[in-house]
Amino acid sequence: MDSITTSSYAVHFNQRAYDALNEHLTATTYSKIFILVDENTKRDCLDDFKKHTLGNFDFGILEIVSGESQKTIPTCIQLWEALSDGDADRKSLLINLGGGVITDLGGFVASTFKRGIAFINVPTTLLAMVDASVGGKTGVDLGPLKNQVGVINQPEMVLIISEFLTTLDQRQLQSGFAEMLKHGLIRSAAYWDTLKTNTGFTNMDHLIYDSVTIKNDVVLQDPTEQHLRKILNFGHTLGHAVESYFLESKARKTLLHGEAIAIGMILEGYLSKELTGLPETELEDIKTIFLNRYPKTEFSETDIAGILSLLKFDKKNSHGNINFVLLKKIGDPVIDVKIPHELFGRAFAYYNRS
Repeated sequence: MDSITTSSYAVHFNQRAYDALNEHLTATTYSKIFILVDENTKRDCLDDFKKHTLGNFDFGILEIVSGESQKTIPTCIQLWEALSDGDADRKSLLINLGGGVITDLGGFVASTFKRGIAFINVPTTLLAMVDASVGGKTGVDLGPLKNQVGVINQPEMVLIISEFLTTLDQRQLQSGFAEMLKHGLIRSAAYWDTLKTNTGFTNMDHLIYDSVTIKNDVVLQDPTEQHLRKILNFGHTLGHAVESYFLESKARKTLLHGEAIAIGMILEGYLSKELTGLPETELEDIKTIFLNRYPKTEFSETDIAGILSLLKFDKKNSHGNINFVLLKKIGDPVIDVKIPHELFGRAFAYYNRS
């Protein structure tokens, strides 16, 4: 499988990923090499990853607890101190081996330690492979608010090794698949139709490749999210608010990112029907696909009010306006749409009665 070239680095796949890593480490004289893991990737991925790394490298292992709740400034402080205690300098390398929390957090830690050290991302979840692999977004949450602090900074390379998907449960795989479905909705009706018929998670390499290609094509045209790149946020304005609300709530079970974004895509699909002409047949198709794959969540009036109160913190807001990405049709998005407030309640009502 050919590597995918971004504006400043390459995404390598499977055996080519290991070959590229070994070539890079041989050609580059890093003073220290650290690998960031959580307890899951330490147990399931680290030994296999190290076995494929040629050369006598004395890796320093940095470990954090898994989960979105760890994606915070206090965790960054813990890792900055660990790097300092391990004598890391500006010529050191940090390899982030894990899911989206590890790659987002590790990329931010590397980008800010001593004003920036090199890092390599090795995503081990489906979500991270198709989402965090391209674009250079790094960062942490501010309380329950997603990705409020961060920078755009590019890794040396990204290594996608699909064998790591065997370490994931069905729920984690489904979470990542939501982002792939989004790629179809915003960019390719044909890809959406292909994904709709995929009922399992075998032979995923070509689909992962297609998703990374779609995201890379968007980011290459708009690396700093001034215009086109905004389309990648479809489903995320309400989806992130849902995710943050459930993360903060003591009464509701925390949702995985893809589960929340699936809800967001149904809600924003409804808004698309009302405001930008998405055909009702396509809205029903979107709703059916997501409800068949992801558990239905009931929203009370209190839940809805709490979720809507979080919209003001969305990163895409500008000059006090909440900006949405909607669809004219599947594969044809519209950016910077303002939503009349009364439509939010109708969107949740549509979801609740589904």
